[in-house]
Amino acid sequence: MAQTGAVEEGNLAEVIATKENKASETGGKRKHEGDEPERSGRAKKKRGGGGKKLRPGERYVPPPQKRNPGVSFNKEHFDETSYYFEGGLRKVRPYFFDFKGYCKGRWIGKTLLEVFKSEFRAESIDYYQSAVKEGRIRLNEAPVEDLTSVTLRNNDLMRNTVHRHEPPVVGTPIEVLVDDGEVLVVDKPASIPVHPCGRFRHNTVIFILGKERGISGLHTIHRLDRLTSGVLLFARTLEMSKKLDQLVRDRKLEKEYVCRVDGEFPEGELVCEEPILVVSFKVGLCRVDPKGKECRTVFQRLSYNGSTSVVRCLPLTGRTHQIRVHLQYLGFPILNDPIYRSSAWGPHRGKGGLVGKSDEEVLKALVEEHRSKESLHLLDIPEDGLCGASKKSNAQGQQDIKFGSSNSLLNEVSQDTSSTEIDPTANLNSGLPTESQCVVPTELHQNQKGATKSQHTSQGTRDHLCSECKLVRPDPTEKELVMYLHALRYKGPDFEYSTRLPDWAKEDWSEVE
Repeated sequence: MAQTGAVEEGNLAEVIATKENKASETGGKRKHEGDEPERSGRAKKKRGGGGKKLRPGERYVPPPQKRNPGVSFNKEHFDETSYYFEGGLRKVRPYFFDFKGYCKGRWIGKTLLEVFKSEFRAESIDYYQSAVKEGRIRLNEAPVEDLTSVTLRNNDLMRNTVHRHEPPVVGTPIEVLVDDGEVLVVDKPASIPVHPCGRFRHNTVIFILGKERGISGLHTIHRLDRLTSGVLLFARTLEMSKKLDQLVRDRKLEKEYVCRVDGEFPEGELVCEEPILVVSFKVGLCRVDPKGKECRTVFQRLSYNGSTSVVRCLPLTGRTHQIRVHLQYLGFPILNDPIYRSSAWGPHRGKGGLVGKSDEEVLKALVEEHRSKESLHLLDIPEDGLCGASKKSNAQGQQDIKFGSSNSLLNEVSQDTSSTEIDPTANLNSGLPTESQCVVPTELHQNQKGATKSQHTSQGTRDHLCSECKLVRPDPTEKELVMYLHALRYKGPDFEYSTRLPDWAKEDWSEVE
């Protein structure tokens, strides 16, 4: 279901870089010209943070860095790694990646060992101790020598370098439908997220457009779920972004979807107005609930082939998974929906809101079902997803993180209908650290151990500490990566963008076993 997005990019990188270069040049010039004696014979004493004298044994913590939300993803980010295509899939070569995050309030006074033990369980303590020896864990940019030797303080900046593996997506090219300098409209293939989130960074629409077409500085107007295909709008300018965003807020942007559902959908127009509640931020799991937000979706059957129906969907509101949840409630879930057609909802599969289980029981059953099928990737959660920390917010409204986990949770929940800026140092609705940068630390090349154990291959780097490098995962099938839900048309007062009808939505289509 398309969600009014919480993402947008500015393009101030060049301006900032120019200012920094000028400042650097000016500073250098003064240094060489400066032959005059100092006006004051007194040299300022170096003190700790905030001008305070450090007590004996006290550790200096630098002030937090100012974030610049206007800097967009650029070529430096796009060049972090590369793609290759295999078996109809787009694959990202594994790469080293730096996760950065500031010390959380609940970590203050604890050692790194205590924090890793309690919150970062994606890897073992042995792994983190080995990472320390390799120089991959840093505190305030200094290598950590021992996990037990440092007690965390407020504003401590933690950096963890990991070997990152991204899941494959379909190899279908992203087709540009319109690019007129103000609006960019694409036909998004299923399985590709709109922007970096969770385990995805380079296998996203934003990065693919940047890497393959040199396009950056896009303003995202709405979102599509990762498994959903179809019309996706971006604004090229801030002015157009504000204009389109206002249309979304005023509900003047008409959206039309098509889907294929189980069974014989009723003829005629069918309206569902059941409120929808988000019950799990880890999976983006939702259900009909009186405490939920008001919703309205209009459905109309287009065809029926004897076992499944193609249905036209007009969501008049923009809630998370709105079309999928309403179809489940009506008893006609999308044919290959990995969440809302699951048997985890009980014998009625959630029809009429009949579940008979608590939200926690549904979530657990859903995870167990996909774990047994080795298809947890369809839920976008890692193997240890249920034991990780739940989504919370700190004072700055940023999400708590699984610091440095290569299996960070993907949260496809968007609760904001406004269009805001994409921050390349922040990962929206994803559980990733608030600041991240792709860096291969110097130690990995200069340190004797790192230099001998980090290998470069035709399919990317291999890392002796990386658990993913030791696994051989079967590739997902195209059937698993394509959900039968497609954004067919978006229409405003003076524009209309549409795509071709997917093959699975055609009247003569039949499912291949």
